[in-house]
Amino acid sequence: MKNWHHWVVRGTALVAGCLGLWLGTTTVASANTINDYIANQGYGTPTITQNIWSGFPKLKYRNNRPEGVVVHETANPNSTIYNEITYMKNNYQNAFVHTFIDASHIINIANTNYLSWGSGYQGNQRYVQFEQVEVHSKAAFASELNNAAYYTAYVLKQYGLTPQYKSTVLSHHNVSTLLGGTNHTDPDGYWSSNARSYFGTTYTMTDFMALVNTQYAKLGGTVTTQPDTNTTTDSSSSSTTTSKPHVTAAKKTVTYNHGGNNETATLANNYTNWTVYNHVKGTKGAYKIGWGRLSSDHRGTKVYVDSRGVKRGGWSGTWYRIRFAKNSGYKYWVYSKVLNFPKVTYSDASGKATLNTTTNAPLYNHVLNSTYLSKTTAHTSDFSAGTTVKVNKKGYKATDASTWYRVTLAGKTYWANENSLNF
Repeated sequence: MKNWHHWVVRGTALVAGCLGLWLGTTTVASANTINDYIANQGYGTPTITQNIWSGFPKLKYRNNRPEGVVVHETANPNSTIYNEITYMKNNYQNAFVHTFIDASHIINIANTNYLSWGSGYQGNQRYVQFEQVEVHSKAAFASELNNAAYYTAYVLKQYGLTPQYKSTVLSHHNVSTLLGGTNHTDPDGYWSSNARSYFGTTYTMTDFMALVNTQYAKLGGTVTTQPDTNTTTDSSSSSTTTSKPHVTAAKKTVTYNHGGNNETATLANNYTNWTVYNHVKGTKGAYKIGWGRLSSDHRGTKVYVDSRGVKRGGWSGTWYRIRFAKNSGYKYWVYSKVLNFPKVTYSDASGKATLNTTTNAPLYNHVLNSTYLSKTTAHTSDFSAGTTVKVNKKGYKATDASTWYRVTLAGKTYWANENSLNF
């Protein structure tokens, strides 16, 4: 899942009659090609499969409940719905969504009462999010849209919301444009490509909203048809004015995480595509230094990393503070894509182990030399011999063939190297 990502729903015969009342003439002809096809298939009510994974964090929305749905697509033409779900569970620290949808399945993997991480800080704290897995036939594309529209309508009905484009139903692209904190444009490209290939037409969020409205009505909800912009009517006359949805500007923040000066990374071959700064770009007092001032070609050069800054709210991105010498020299801030960290592959784990207290092995808050940066938070010798810990996660680092385990002890969480534990 791309920096991980997205969400949607479906429709029936009601679409053909109502689309022409509120879509532009050119769009109506092309949109109805797909929506009419869907309406004529006689799809039954889709089944939502609940397969909630307990490993996802349970964080509250800003108003303690969802305010709508965000539509995504995976941008992976070679994956299946089950591969995507497995990948997301293994990499949820980077991103995850609530549900995955393809032509045959709607699989809900994260509790929608809690937020997910798929569309930047502003989108995450407001919306239920789902991913469409890329499909590769006319029938599959239509069925997937139908499933996505149904799921969108179902979630709206579940939380007492009504379908309103750019308010309660948004694409990831809409979130990027209206709220910020992300720069993705899905599912625009995926929909456009499949609509052109299989139907010789286009497909947009406006077309999708017709399917959502149809499904919402079938679920017993009342649908108010509206164009892309909010409309208000002056009661003293018959004139109607349009305005964009009101969106409160997001506060720009940077959250810093300082490591223990133990992480290293290498500069990417294309590192000069992003310049180097004295501090996180856009913050007070930050200015460009430029790689030209640092003389030689640094492709593949090892650097030491001691701090991480995550930008949220109207801007986005992760930045790291680096040095070319471990304990001395100037410090520079670079964008995350400048660096190549050792890859850590995460997977589920369970069971118990005892701490190896015969050595003074460090315990960390993250896997050592990972993108999260780590600090030593305890040592095995701090505990009594035979102390038992519960294991709930595993991380494998191929660069040094090391295995790490996330363990809990007395309500606290640690990451321990395999040599620090006895199984």
